[in-house]
Amino acid sequence: MTRATGTTSATAAPDSAVERLAAVDALRGFALFGILMVNTTYLASAYHGTGVEDPGFDGPLVGAVRSVVATFFEAKFFLLFSFLFGYSFTLQLASTKRTQARFAPRFLRRLAGLFVLGVAHAVVLFPGDILTTYAILGLILLALHRIRPRTAVRTAMVLFTVTAAAYLLLALALWSAGGSVNEVSAAADAARATDALRGDAASVIAAHLAQLPDVVFILVFFQAPAALAAFLLGLAAGKHQALADITRDGRLLRRLQIWGFSVGLCGGVVYAHASLAHPATAYQVLALGIDVITAPLLAAAYAATILRLANGRRARTVIAALAPAGRMTLTNYLTQSLVCALLFTGYGAGLVGRIPPAGIAVIALVLFAVQAVASRWWLSRHPYGPAEWGLRAWTTLSWPTWKARAGTVNRSALSRNRW
Repeated sequence: MTRATGTTSATAAPDSAVERLAAVDALRGFALFGILMVNTTYLASAYHGTGVEDPGFDGPLVGAVRSVVATFFEAKFFLLFSFLFGYSFTLQLASTKRTQARFAPRFLRRLAGLFVLGVAHAVVLFPGDILTTYAILGLILLALHRIRPRTAVRTAMVLFTVTAAAYLLLALALWSAGGSVNEVSAAADAARATDALRGDAASVIAAHLAQLPDVVFILVFFQAPAALAAFLLGLAAGKHQALADITRDGRLLRRLQIWGFSVGLCGGVVYAHASLAHPATAYQVLALGIDVITAPLLAAAYAATILRLANGRRARTVIAALAPAGRMTLTNYLTQSLVCALLFTGYGAGLVGRIPPAGIAVIALVLFAVQAVASRWWLSRHPYGPAEWGLRAWTTLSWPTWKARAGTVNRSALSRNRW
């Protein structure tokens, strides 16, 4: 392997390009926090997402926490990550300054690396892995990389609309058939999964493998079309250099906030009410369809808010708090699953099903705060996170810089896709 270098003094005034990328990294860090809030609910309870409530927890506080997570977090933050994946793809294309023939092998190796990591992650730590989905959808993104921005946006809208329409048709079919979840069977399955997750390593892996078919179904028919649509929106934004000058796009960001926090939140409320009060019914399926249309608006409002904050009076504070974690998303994503696996499964404490939703939310908040501090410390000494370093080494077939020189920042690292 050859050694890759390329650092420049951080003591000099940072140029506008680095500042813009830092704002994007802050947005990526915020998305990482939202994904953690959702994933911990699945890692901490085998009942979550089954259509039946965990019998061990009840009461106003439990309902309030679940409602907040469902309304504001579920099905929103993976869209932010997907948008940023598509946006960062354009940065990769621009940074290579090579022909597609030379860029493609590197990107394909990156996707292969993500896929292998994702499979291991899904089997050992968390079946709800998103890396494998990104790796597969990345092939489509590569094939469509020459698409015009307007066509990319229209295609994304079609994907969202068709997915929502499919949920509507499914809801009508369920309503006419009077279908609903078999609560007795679902509760028994969740109880068995809980016992398995509290067992030894072999038992935990067997439980994950048993959950994978249901997870794959959800990914294919819910997350994958929406993620691909967000990829295309990010691709269009990158080609238009939509985040190149936040002050120029201030009016658009304000409109996104208005529409997102009104229409998007209304859709989130409907989704939460259906998921918690009427799970696995025709109403919930209909609410999923509504959420497919409204969740992107709420995700856009979140993005607009973070970007405005990251370019406003408190820009340094926002960027310092979120950007380091955003520069190490792969490392932090995998670490989150590892820590939660040690807490909730038989790998460690075996606390699955034993911590109420409020406690789970506190764990997520504390874990992200620790990661934010640790990421800042690590990046003061290294240009890449450990997982990012390994993925970059495989992608470029080179030996990337491991330690950063005192008072330097690796600008080439800032221009790379974190995943």
